[in-house]
Amino acid sequence: MHKTSRRILFLLFCCLLLTATIITGCKERVLRGHVVASADGQTYLVVEDNNGGGCGPIMVDGKKWPHPLHVPGIIRPGSHVIACGGEIGFEIRKGTIFHFDYWGP
Repeated sequence: MHKTSRRILFLLFCCLLLTATIITGCKERVLRGHVVASADGQTYLVVEDNNGGGCGPIMVDGKKWPHPLHVPGIIRPGSHVIACGGEIGFEIRKGTIFHFDYWGP
């Protein structure tokens, strides 16, 4: 193989490796927050924002959320409703950590 061809193949390989690393290392942004894979395969919710703080306790699926802001709590995968001054539905995929941080429209 020609020396120039090897260099081109090497550079192509490095670009593909870098692209794959960037893509797999990024968190996935969704409408109400962002999602990352959980290291242990469990499903978690992290409430990152309390909608301004003046609405009382944060409720998830009709029950008071027992965890403080920024602390993950185990939750079943699927559809959920969070309430604090208003109700918002969202979905959590199995084996992920959903960081809820957007109460807006």
